[in-house]
Amino acid sequence: MHGRPRRPDKPEDAAAAEAKAAKLRDLQAQVLHNHHSRTYTKEALGLSFKLLEINPEAYTAWNYRKLAFQHNIGELSEPEAIKSAIDDELRVVEVALRQNPKSYGAWYHRKWLLNQKLAPVDFKREFGLLDKLLKVDARNFHGWNYRRFLARFMGVPEEEELKYTMDKISDNFSNYSAWHNRSILLSNLLIKQSKGFESKQKIFSEEFELVTQALFTDPSDQSGWFYHLWLLAQTSSPENPQLIASWPSNGSNLSLSSLSSICCYSLKEGILPIVLYFNEPVKGLSSSSVSLNSDLVVSKNIQWRPLSVTDSGHSNCWVTYLEVSNLECNSLQQFSVEVSITNSDEIVSRSGSNYNCPVHFSFTFELSNNDSTAKDIDPIHELISWDFSEPPLSHVNPSCICFEQLKITNSLVHKESNWHLERLSDEIDLFRELHDDNSKFAKLTLARLLLACAAIKSRGSSLVERKGYCEESLGLFNDLIDLDPSHKRYYEDERSLVLMDQLTCDMEAFKKYCSVKALPKLAPLNHVQLCRLSLTRIGFAERLLWVQMLDLSHNNLRSIEGLEALQQLVCLNLGNNQISSFTALEPLTKIISLKVLDLSCNEIGTHLIDTTRYICPSPFSHRVEACEAFEECRKKNINVEEFWDAILFFKHVNLVQLCLEGNAVTNKENLRTLVVTLNPSLKWLDGKFVH
Repeated sequence: MHGRPRRPDKPEDAAAAEAKAAKLRDLQAQVLHNHHSRTYTKEALGLSFKLLEINPEAYTAWNYRKLAFQHNIGELSEPEAIKSAIDDELRVVEVALRQNPKSYGAWYHRKWLLNQKLAPVDFKREFGLLDKLLKVDARNFHGWNYRRFLARFMGVPEEEELKYTMDKISDNFSNYSAWHNRSILLSNLLIKQSKGFESKQKIFSEEFELVTQALFTDPSDQSGWFYHLWLLAQTSSPENPQLIASWPSNGSNLSLSSLSSICCYSLKEGILPIVLYFNEPVKGLSSSSVSLNSDLVVSKNIQWRPLSVTDSGHSNCWVTYLEVSNLECNSLQQFSVEVSITNSDEIVSRSGSNYNCPVHFSFTFELSNNDSTAKDIDPIHELISWDFSEPPLSHVNPSCICFEQLKITNSLVHKESNWHLERLSDEIDLFRELHDDNSKFAKLTLARLLLACAAIKSRGSSLVERKGYCEESLGLFNDLIDLDPSHKRYYEDERSLVLMDQLTCDMEAFKKYCSVKALPKLAPLNHVQLCRLSLTRIGFAERLLWVQMLDLSHNNLRSIEGLEALQQLVCLNLGNNQISSFTALEPLTKIISLKVLDLSCNEIGTHLIDTTRYICPSPFSHRVEACEAFEECRKKNINVEEFWDAILFFKHVNLVQLCLEGNAVTNKENLRTLVVTLNPSLKWLDGKFVH
């Protein structure tokens, strides 16, 4: 329960706990025996009741009672007998909830019983139970979740439930669960355009006034701050998902070796990726929602794949790969591709909003007979150096760097909302008045308000104002790192996003970080150097889709999430960062063009217990490709249990050059054998030629 201090155990408590544990073990053994033998007698049910009375988290006992209920109810025909059986089960739940009001199994069992719809539900009793529980703990989210279930079950209007949340908030501004339920109800009412909820501006203005009262009443309480954050997200983001970047860009011309066009390295592999990047995670991209026309023979069942999968298959970035390897070109030949997205009910954001901003763009690419015959010849036949202190080569045309990717297509420009800016500006002025140098919530909220204004300005042309917002938010995040060291990493990540935004939002300013690198038999590659900026994470990857050589060395990167969108990336330098495991490199397995990777002087293998190793799918998931890789390594006497994360990574990349020196993992026996075995195309490892 909230607010109850922990007390040290007394000697007699240990003896009582031991006796309780012995009783539990005995009861559990008897219940399991009855469960396996399908014994559903009154005595057997009594034993399960005793177990749940002591330990409401015994999920098997709840499942056993469900099976027993279904078995016994089938033998009853009288309505009164059925109702009596249901009431008995409900009482068991109530006893369990007295022991633990936050028992998942107990609440789920109660919902399951009501969903059987075998007898009329006594809603007065149900709501009465909830009122008693919420008086004891008004923030019990299980109780609020059950209330939402009951309201839907009996068809209580959401407007009435919204009033109930207001009553609870009036009783106590610190009721986080009431604020949370209010956000859910308001979202539903606004989506449905219910009576009185047609105007978002009016509703959100009133909500801002409400939460501001709570914040100024008790600035140290978290509940209001989280609700304010939700309001801010609703106010600063477009209502519907938008396409904000694509590769190839509209009107671009691609080739493998022509100096007058943009180099597309993947053409050598016979593959042309098309990337679509949205402002928020969406799902539903398919051949029916995205139209693709070309003078190539394009399959009608073209597959769009999410690159960074979130829950339910949503992703900001989607890609499809055009197969061009079978084209026969006797001479230089140009092909065109057109991509169209119309208003589509299939493309949906996580909030349930549909894509409604039609987009059309086209590009061309060139192939020659030399390109098709050079498929098996890798042009990277010499060691790539990351020393780019020299100025760009004079004969290279800087226009090859496709800065158009930094621009939003005219049809996608979201008009600045005067109301949004006015509302956010008022909030900024208000929180500047809440002058408390020690309030981390006030500083964090002010920083988020400033960045929300900067985001709206980025959809227009007010770069000077944007710069001011970003500079002030950077100062606030620096203050927060000192003020709240326990959340230092979060503030550093947020600061990195602001830095990435500043660096990439203005083409003219960004040019100083860009150059071109000429490789033999290749058109110049676009090179971006973002070194020594104290970056801890990557942001605004949609502005870097055109980058082919990226130097992120000498930062503090712990994650490289977002780089998977850079489908043109050929060379990547991650040296001198804080990457701690091979699983942190999983985004790189989705980049088909990656050939050169520098991981020198990171922290791979340093930590004895590295939980990030378990972020990726289990190596024991029996996937065919994983099993084949493990078997291949076992034949080389490689310890699969020790190197499973490295195996899964190197199995899915096709590198020509790799540097691992300066990582603790290089001291382990057989790592070199593993890398060479799984990467037969590797030519250089740690600067030395692989024989």
